[in-house]
Amino acid sequence: MTNHTLLIHCPDRKGLIYAITQVVFQNGLNIISNGEFVDKENNHFFMRAEVSGDIDREKVLRELHSALPEQVFVELLPHQKKSIVILVTKEHHCLGDLLLREQYNDLNATIRAVIGNYTTLQPLTEKFNIPFHYISHEHKTREEHDAQIRETINQYKPDYLVLAKYMRVLSPDFVKRFSGRIINIHHSFLPAFIGANPYRQAYERGVKIIGATAHFVNSDLDEGPIIAQNVIQVNHTQNAQDMAQSGRDVEKIVLAQALKLVLADKVFVSNNKTIIFS
Repeated sequence: MTNHTLLIHCPDRKGLIYAITQVVFQNGLNIISNGEFVDKENNHFFMRAEVSGDIDREKVLRELHSALPEQVFVELLPHQKKSIVILVTKEHHCLGDLLLREQYNDLNATIRAVIGNYTTLQPLTEKFNIPFHYISHEHKTREEHDAQIRETINQYKPDYLVLAKYMRVLSPDFVKRFSGRIINIHHSFLPAFIGANPYRQAYERGVKIIGATAHFVNSDLDEGPIIAQNVIQVNHTQNAQDMAQSGRDVEKIVLAQALKLVLADKVFVSNNKTIIFS
């Protein structure tokens, strides 16, 4: 007996749940949990179910495609760890958190490698016996640098890429090649506090909350579909350094939350937003 996650989205119409459950039942599968959502504005149906049983994957997919609208997306994924490659620059907090989570089986993923455009985080990475690849961006165009990174990533064939405070803008071609598979974390001051020293800007404006946003990367800088967000309160007694520390704490928590959802196949991307099942 194996457990799988069934993911479906398609134009909405009457009888979809009946049609899906009929196929599941006729193939001798048991639904362990199930969630559905209809985007009424776009007349679109989403469903995520966990099923168990001896699965003939190709047969189930074929029958579901026959029973559902032509524009249907269907996937049947086994419950297993996924793999990630992490891109970093110099900040350690998000990388360190993910390395510890993987070490203690709290990540539901295997970190295949870490790639950095500085060597700052190489010693930290290698303490966990994970390969670190230093790929300098100096004296290279963005496209040349991305091509080198892409070549290294392809050695590991990861399911997802994680930008753990990676401070380089990826080229449109790079993003396109890994479409829907790049997850980024940033402070939530954008677009109010853009550019250098966002926490200094926040301190000078007297902000009362600090937050972070994890999102999929698309061709629009920091405007991809949002996966997870959170905030904490700050006050006048905290200086810019205190706020930056609080921001780092929120960032690593939000990134971990986002990865937990994505790695468990709980996130659908619809246009420029996400549908997330608990």
